[in-house]
Amino acid sequence: MTREEKAAVIDELSQKFENTPYFYITNASGMTVDEVNQLRRLCFERGVEYRVIKNTLIRKALETSNTDYTPFDESVLKGFSGVMFHPESGKVPAQLIKDFRKKSGKAKLKFKGASVDSSLFIGADQIDKLISLKSKQEMLGEVIGLLQSPAKNVLGALLGGGHKLAGILKTLSEKEEA
Repeated sequence: MTREEKAAVIDELSQKFENTPYFYITNASGMTVDEVNQLRRLCFERGVEYRVIKNTLIRKALETSNTDYTPFDESVLKGFSGVMFHPESGKVPAQLIKDFRKKSGKAKLKFKGASVDSSLFIGADQIDKLISLKSKQEMLGEVIGLLQSPAKNVLGALLGGGHKLAGILKTLSEKEEA
């Protein structure tokens, strides 16, 4: 690869890291061609972009970012690296990794690290934590539900109480007539 080609890849990666708030770095060394094809197919089905990139190119692209990715230097950017990008959710790639590992029955696909909204997650023990993360849409839905709940309760009480009050007044008026 020439210097110009490397510079183009670094520039493209820099833009990708800047525009995609969710990316994962994995190690897929030791996988067969069939297993890699299965992984790529699963990534395509779930809207995850998967690319194998040299660690030095990843490191140089991350250096151009406003976020400090130096913790990745020690353990994440070592050995074989593949990067998974997802534009909308930090949870989808984590679930994909877990599902692929369960389906293949082998631990050949290893999670090394992730950046979710500029928060760094390093180490295989972080995968379950990443799966439990909620997307922006899920969190907005919960907040809207919480905000609507008191209003619904007040309306329900007023409407329900109105019917009870009308029933009581009707009963009282019928007793007075009798």
